[in-house]
Amino acid sequence: MKDAPEHEGIDFHSPGRFTVHNPEPELPASQPWEPAPLRLGDDSGLQRFGEPQAARSHALALMQQAQRNLCLYSPDLEAWLYNHSSIQQACTRLLLRHPQNRLRILLRDSTRPVKEGHRLLNLSRRLSSNLHIRLLNPDYPSPEQAFLLADQLGLLLRTEPALPAGHAHYNDPGRVRQLQAQFDQAWDTSLSDPNLRSFLL
Repeated sequence: MKDAPEHEGIDFHSPGRFTVHNPEPELPASQPWEPAPLRLGDDSGLQRFGEPQAARSHALALMQQAQRNLCLYSPDLEAWLYNHSSIQQACTRLLLRHPQNRLRILLRDSTRPVKEGHRLLNLSRRLSSNLHIRLLNPDYPSPEQAFLLADQLGLLLRTEPALPAGHAHYNDPGRVRQLQAQFDQAWDTSLSDPNLRSFLL
């Protein structure tokens, strides 16, 4: 029996290394924030702040103490202020406490949080029935400011959104009513967000 003919060797050249793009973890773990030591509905007076850390502590305190509703009016869901596990946990607890509790968010532009990732966007995917995000309608004038409203009592206001400075109130229903009316009017003319629809698919 004849030996099987030998085949010519295959000249193989590796094209090099390939990078495997595995999904990134949802978001890196972060150190807990400390809320401001003030009580919603009890502490009156203007609480001024000028640094990011103070703004974060007031935002967290308001979100943790809200019982029914939060309204967030923001240029782009400012990551330095709202993209944190403590903020996400406070919003999650509010929305799971009662089926009628809700968080409404009005944005000028969602491109950056959709592209870079944001904890409140992730939360909106999980709790879509009572966390709603809309875009401001460019055809209607809206003030260049950013604010957070907690129930009918508390607010955090930054008149220049590019800066961390602003003030908070923990018991000012009159001022909250004014900003709530402004928010509701903008909400009634707001638009669905095609970027967010893509994100949720």
